[in-house]
Amino acid sequence: MSSSSTMAMGAATATLARSIGLNGGPLTELYRRTPAILTQGAAGFCCLTAAVSKLALRHSSCHPKPFAWTGAARCMAHAATLKEGVQTDKAPAALGPYSQAIKANNLVFVSGVLGLIPETGKFISDDVADQTEQVLKNMGEILQASGASYSSVVKTTIMLADINDFKKVNEIYGKYFSSPAPARSTYQVAALPLNAKVEIECTATL
Repeated sequence: MSSSSTMAMGAATATLARSIGLNGGPLTELYRRTPAILTQGAAGFCCLTAAVSKLALRHSSCHPKPFAWTGAARCMAHAATLKEGVQTDKAPAALGPYSQAIKANNLVFVSGVLGLIPETGKFISDDVADQTEQVLKNMGEILQASGASYSSVVKTTIMLADINDFKKVNEIYGKYFSSPAPARSTYQVAALPLNAKVEIECTATL
């Protein structure tokens, strides 16, 4: 390799080294070793790359960089801006540390909804049909607060305390979703919050 090529490669390598935080002593060492290593051709270049990596690892372990933490914090802050919580008084308040819905990546993720009356926090009745109707009304309010609607729902999950109630729930459910109906999963579960008869969650597009 010519001296000019060696110098150019050495300068490029030094630029790379600076970009990963090497300077001072480590950078001087890198400059010193570059010409001899590069005379070995392709194999030498591989060795040089390994040398940069080794120096970077040694330097980072001995001199932790504050920006590593700053970068992590920046990533966390950026992630937080990618999602937005949804809250409306027209639907029952969350029963725990969760949001009624979250908007993210042009989607709305609606938490499981119960057949509670928003103003009282009580079930509309003990009847599964009444609870299903109230669940879907509550869901509609959350969707509207999110900027979505029943027609933009792409997936629902229905959880039943008794799978034998499926037919009753299905009849009411069908009134709220036009064709093409959302994809759906339905399960019988061991129990639901507040001994509810039915709970439904959904995902919608914005």
